[in-house]
Amino acid sequence: MAKLQLSVALGDYDRTRPLIDGRVLIDGVDPVYMTLSPEETFFRAMRSQDFDITELSLSSYLVKQARGECPYIAVPVFLSRAFRHTSIYVRRDRIKRPEDLKGRRVGVPEYQLTAIVWARSILQDDFGVRPEDVTWVRGGIDMAGRPEKIALQLPPQVRLENAPEGRTISELLDSGEIDAFIAPRPPSAHILKRNPDIGWLFADPTAAAKDYYRRTGVFPIMHVVGVRNTLAAQHPWLPAAVFKAFSQAKALALEALSDTSATKVTLPFVEEQLKAARETLGEDFWSYGVAGNRATLETFARHHHAQGLSARLVAVDEMFHPATCESYVV
Repeated sequence: MAKLQLSVALGDYDRTRPLIDGRVLIDGVDPVYMTLSPEETFFRAMRSQDFDITELSLSSYLVKQARGECPYIAVPVFLSRAFRHTSIYVRRDRIKRPEDLKGRRVGVPEYQLTAIVWARSILQDDFGVRPEDVTWVRGGIDMAGRPEKIALQLPPQVRLENAPEGRTISELLDSGEIDAFIAPRPPSAHILKRNPDIGWLFADPTAAAKDYYRRTGVFPIMHVVGVRNTLAAQHPWLPAAVFKAFSQAKALALEALSDTSATKVTLPFVEEQLKAARETLGEDFWSYGVAGNRATLETFARHHHAQGLSARLVAVDEMFHPATCESYVV
């Protein structure tokens, strides 16, 4: 049987590199890999369905899945996970604590981005700041005119404005026209460097994230992997093969990270950080699959629906291809 020639779009991470360089193969697939930024991958996947297998924004996926119009079915491979306490920047000359965000103007690149759904959930659950307590200002981080990649139907109580034409949310934060900024990336580097009044909302975001995890057991999921629906229907074995290959690639990445004879990333204190991650989150601190991540997925789905992004509450078991929700054992 000839292998399927499929396009695969993903980020260049340690956990995907064994796929990209050929050390790990996807059973039955002859892949053409494209390493792209999340912004390009997600835009092309949702607007024109350019790829056969693709990294996907969890939020964008749920928006489409809830409407019954997603061109992809997800596999529980979580290529990006992050505690989003570091994603909230504020004017520190005005905002001293999270509760001060009530009645303020907050910039976002897109309202529905996964990172921002998680940040809003933290602000609401832990500090009582609801989405309707804020005026949201949408615009690009470094380039003006960024559109929302998916048309949204938000609750009437949510106030969402576009940034002035030709302006970015980084510029608006710098000038003081907005009070805070939430995004997967920081404000423009030159603005952060010159404006001492801009900084993280949480003075010690790592401590805040560890406390959040101890209380909730949630390690936020950002990205999943999607397989084109038509391919999954035609080749039912494909989603499980994708899950297997991505899991093997992650295992190789973690094995390399644990080899401290010469660190594999250009960063000091890797051994100490790896030890701290295992002590806080457990040995399998970056787990794939549904079983160990059900609470995290349920938390996200609940907030996603409550924030008006998914038309209905999507159950965890319908998020993923059934063949990827259980595995054999030896």
